[in-house]
Amino acid sequence: MVKKFHLTLNVNGEQKELLIDPRRSLLDVLRNDLELRGAHRGCDSGDCGACTVILNGKAITSCMTLAADCDGDSVITVEGITPADGLHPVQKSLVEDGGIQCGFCTTGMVMAAIALLDSIPHPTEEDVREGLAGNLCRCTGYKKIVEAVMNVERK
Repeated sequence: MVKKFHLTLNVNGEQKELLIDPRRSLLDVLRNDLELRGAHRGCDSGDCGACTVILNGKAITSCMTLAADCDGDSVITVEGITPADGLHPVQKSLVEDGGIQCGFCTTGMVMAAIALLDSIPHPTEEDVREGLAGNLCRCTGYKKIVEAVMNVERK
């Protein structure tokens, strides 16, 4: 029998305390215990980026991160970035510039873009491509996604 781990997280600005199996991923805890389903389960190997969240200001793949390793940390999910009166500027830009098709990768792209723009407010195209490199999209071909991220500051 596995001993439960007492986990404390600040999720989207709210303190959360949970007893978890220490072998569980952050993605599992977010989706199943906290019912935050914006981070998607894609590959379960950290390759697709659909599960991207921001941990202590940095974009990470939550499927490859043990929740127990995040004890005391701050996590922002897509549910935590959307203002009450509409869309986050990154979301709005993706919609307006045609950077969304099926939507499966979108939450991961949004979170990676926010982390990028927080660290580089005026990124070059190369910066954007590098910042989104861990996020796979099977629909758009990336051109419109990159353009949308570059246009966020001008909207």
